[in-house]
Amino acid sequence: MSRRVRRKVAKKGKEKLLLPSYPELILDENDADFPHSILPINLAANSAAPTSPIGVAVDWTTLPDDTVIQLFALLNYRDRASLSSSCRTWRNLGSTPCLWESLDLRAHRCDASSAVSLSSRCSNLRRVRFLGADSADAIIYLKAKGLREISGEYCRKMTDATLSVIAARHEMLECLQLGPDFCERISSDAIRAVAICCPKLRRLRLSGVREIDSDSINALAKNCVNLCDIGFMDCLKVDETALGNMGSLRFLSVAGTSNLKWGLVSHLWSKLPNLVGLDVSRTDISPTAVSRMMLSCQSLKVLCALNCTNVEEDANFVTSSHGNKGKLLLSLLSDIFKGVGSLFVDNSMKGRNVFLDWRDTEKKDQKWDDIMTWLEWVLSYSLLRIAESNPPGLDNFWVSQGATLLLSLMQSSQEDVQERAATGLATFVVIDDENTSIDGQRAEAVMRGGGVQLLLHLASSWREGLQAESAKAIANLSVNANVAKAVADEGGITILANLAKSMNRLVAEEAAGGLWNLSVGEEHKGAIAEAGGVKALVDLIFKWSTGGDGVLERAAGALANLAADDKCSMEVAVAGGVHALVMLARNCKFEGVQEQAARALANLAAHGDSNSNNSAVGQEAGALEALVQLTHSPHEGVRQESAGALWNLSFDDRNRESIAAAGGVEALVALAQSCSNASPGLQERAAGALWGLSVSEANSIAIGREGGVAPLIALARSEAEDVHETAAGALWNLAFNPGNALRIVEEGGVPALVHLCSSSVSKMARFMAALALAYMFDGRIGEVALTGTSSEGVSKCVSLDGARRMALKHIEAFVLTFSDPQAFAAAAASSAPAALAQVTEAARIQEAGHLRCSGAEIGRFVAMLRNPSSILKTCAAFALLQFTIPGGRHAIHHANLLQNAGAPRVLRAAAAAATAPLEAKIFARIVLRNLEHHLVEISI
Repeated sequence: MSRRVRRKVAKKGKEKLLLPSYPELILDENDADFPHSILPINLAANSAAPTSPIGVAVDWTTLPDDTVIQLFALLNYRDRASLSSSCRTWRNLGSTPCLWESLDLRAHRCDASSAVSLSSRCSNLRRVRFLGADSADAIIYLKAKGLREISGEYCRKMTDATLSVIAARHEMLECLQLGPDFCERISSDAIRAVAICCPKLRRLRLSGVREIDSDSINALAKNCVNLCDIGFMDCLKVDETALGNMGSLRFLSVAGTSNLKWGLVSHLWSKLPNLVGLDVSRTDISPTAVSRMMLSCQSLKVLCALNCTNVEEDANFVTSSHGNKGKLLLSLLSDIFKGVGSLFVDNSMKGRNVFLDWRDTEKKDQKWDDIMTWLEWVLSYSLLRIAESNPPGLDNFWVSQGATLLLSLMQSSQEDVQERAATGLATFVVIDDENTSIDGQRAEAVMRGGGVQLLLHLASSWREGLQAESAKAIANLSVNANVAKAVADEGGITILANLAKSMNRLVAEEAAGGLWNLSVGEEHKGAIAEAGGVKALVDLIFKWSTGGDGVLERAAGALANLAADDKCSMEVAVAGGVHALVMLARNCKFEGVQEQAARALANLAAHGDSNSNNSAVGQEAGALEALVQLTHSPHEGVRQESAGALWNLSFDDRNRESIAAAGGVEALVALAQSCSNASPGLQERAAGALWGLSVSEANSIAIGREGGVAPLIALARSEAEDVHETAAGALWNLAFNPGNALRIVEEGGVPALVHLCSSSVSKMARFMAALALAYMFDGRIGEVALTGTSSEGVSKCVSLDGARRMALKHIEAFVLTFSDPQAFAAAAASSAPAALAQVTEAARIQEAGHLRCSGAEIGRFVAMLRNPSSILKTCAAFALLQFTIPGGRHAIHHANLLQNAGAPRVLRAAAAAATAPLEAKIFARIVLRNLEHHLVEISI
C-alpha cells in the first residue's frame, strides 16, 4: 500500500517552503552511496521547482543545514540517497552521524560489498535490523564497533560461526534479538561466545534454538552481569537449573519452549531475587507450578500464561489466581486489559485503553515502564504465534479482546511490537490460507475497533517495515466485503496504489496483495483504476520481473481481476499490461505467477465484442505460443487458466488459426485426454478451448484426427453442468464434419448425446446435443461410413440405423418439451402476432442468443428444412427460431445469412407444407416473422 503523499513544510523566516515528494527510482547497484538507492534528483535545476507565495523560485541549496538534516530524518534510505545526490553540500549533510544511528537492512540485499559501501557512515551506528543469513554475514563489514542493538529475522540458516564473529566484533552490544522464526543452526557454543565477547549485554532473545545448555547459561551469568531480560522462546530444551542462577534477571520468557521440568522450575525460579515478569505462554506448565511461582516468588509482578492448556482447562483456577497478593496472571480466559490496569495505582488507567493511557501519562515510573514495555513485547510475540497455529476454540477470545489487544499493540512505541501486532492482525483472521477464507466475526471485530483507520494510518508511515505489515493486514481483512468497503471509504485504495509504487519489494508486494483482494469487488475496480492502481501494478511487473514470485503473483492476480471489467481492461492494455503479462507467461517459472498471468490474459481476451484486447493479446509476440506451452504445466491451475485464455482468444478468427499453428490443437486434445479426473474448472476450459478452435473446419478435422472426439464424449458424460454443456458445444461443432460425425458414433457418442439431450438440467446442453445429433443423422454421414474414419480405412462395426432411430427419437422429445399444445393451437388458428409471441416466449432458450453460426451452418439448417425427416425439419426450424429472436446477440448476423441463403422461400414452404408437423410449421412462421423484423430494423 502506498502512503498518501503529503507535502512537507519547512519554515524559512516568515515564508513557507513546500517540499514536494519525488518518485523512488532504483539507482545502479554499483552506486557508492547506498547499495539500492534511487536516481539523483537535481532539485535546484528542476523545471517544476516550487515557488514561494510571492512567485520567486526557491533555491534549495540555501536551506539551513539543520532544516535539511531534519528533512533527511523524515525520509527512508532511498530518498536520503536521492537527496544526497543533489549536490556536494547535501551529500555531506546526508552523512551526518545523527542520521545513521539506526539502520534497517531488511528490505535490501545486503552483502559484504554493500556493507563496505555503507561503512563510512556507520561510525555512529547504534542499532541495526537485518533479514536472513546473508545479511548477518555482512554486518561485520559495516565496521560499526559501537553497535548497541542487533535484531535479525529469518535467521534459520544463520550459523554459530556467523553469530560468534558478530559478537566478537561488537563488544558494546547491549541487545541481541534473533527471531521470531527458528534459529535451527545456532547452538549453545555461539551463545557462550556472545557471553564472553559482549559483557555489556542487557537483553538476549532467541527463538527456536535446539538446546541451550548449562555451560552457555552459566557463561551469561558470569560475564553479563547486567543481563536482565532473557527470552528463550520455542526452544526444544533449556537448562532450568542454570537459569535459576541468573540473579540479575528481571524478565524471562520461555514461551513455546518444551521439555521443561516444571516442578524444578517453580522451585528454582521462584528464588530469583529480581524476577518481575515471567512468560510461560504456549507451554505445558501445570496449575501447581503456576501457583508456586505466584506464591513463592516475592518479586514477581506478572506471570503470562497465554494458551497454556493445562492452566486454562480450569477456569476457576485462573479466576482465583487473578490479583493474588498483588501479582497478575494473564491467560486467554482472563480479562487482560482489566488485569494490566490493576497493576497501576492510578485508577484512570483502566479498561481497553490501558496501554494507550500508560503511553500518554506524564508521570513516568521507570519500574512500571519496564514492565509494560516487556509486556507489550511478550504479548505481541505470543499472540502472533497463537494466530499462526490457529488452535480451535479461541473464537470468543479473538472477538472479545484479542483483536482489540492487537490494535492496541500496533500503537506501541516499539517498532518490532507494532510490526508483529500488524502481522498478527493479518494472520488471526485467516481460516484457510489456500482458499483465502477469513473469519467474518474476527474481521468485523477489527473494524469495530477502528482497525481500518489505524492500519491505513500506519501504512502511511515512512517506516517501510510497518508499511509492509500494515498492508498485509489490510489485504487479508479486505477479503471481507464489509471491511473492503470501509478500506475504500477511508481512502485506502489510494494509499495502496501509492504503496504499490514503492521501491521496497516487500511493501509493493503487500500493497499489490491488497489491491488484488479489493479488486474482487466490482464496486472497487473503477476506484483502483482512478487511483493509478492499474499503472502501478503493470509497472511492478516490469520492475520486479526477475524478483520473487510473491510480488509478481499479486500484481498479475490484481490485473486479472481488473481485466474482467471492460473499462479497466482497456486501462490495463493502455498501461502496457498485455506485454507485461505475456512476458510473465513466457519467462516466469513460478506456477502461481503463470496461473495469474494466464487468468489475466483470459480476462483481457473476454471482451471481444467491446474492445480490441482479444486481438491485441493474440498479436503480442509469443503470447499464443506461451499459453499453448502452459497447457503442459504439471500445475492444474496453470493448465486451467491457460486453456481458458485460449478459449477466449479462439473467438477471434486470426487467433484461432494462430493457436492451431502454434500446436494448440494437439496440446488441447492432450489436455482433454488427461483431465478425466481433474477439477470441473479445468475440464470445462479444455472442452471450451476445443469448442472455440473447432469453429474452423480445418481445426475441426484436425481435432478429430488427433483423437479429440473420445475425451469430449467422456466430458459430455460429466455430472457437472458447465463441463457437459461445453463438451456438447464442441461435439456440435465437430459433428458438422461427416468424418467427425462418424467418429462420434464409433466412439459411443450417440448414447452420451442422447443422455444429455434428455436429462441435462441445462437447456443449452440439451439444445446443442440435439443439434449435434441432427448434424450426425441428416444424411451426410452415409458416404463416409462406406470407407470409415480410421487410418486403415476400415470403420468400426456400428449400427447407423439403430443409432439414427435413437437420436431422432430424443431430438423429437427434446423439441416437444418446448411445445405447449394450447399455444400452438392458438397460433395455428390465428395469424395474430400475440399468438406467435406466446409460442416464441415458451420456446426461447435465453443463452442460445449468444451462439454465432457461420454461413455454412445456417445453410445446413436451411437444407434440413427440406429433409424427408419431419423430426429434422422441426429441429431445424426450432434452431433457426433461437438464432433469430430479436434482441439476440447475433440475431441480425443470422438474419443476413438466412436472406443470402434464400431461406425465406424454404421457410414459407415449410410453414405451408400439409404433411409437416404443426411445430415445424409454427416455428417456420416465427422465423419468417423474425426475418421481417430484422429487415425493418436494418432499413431504419
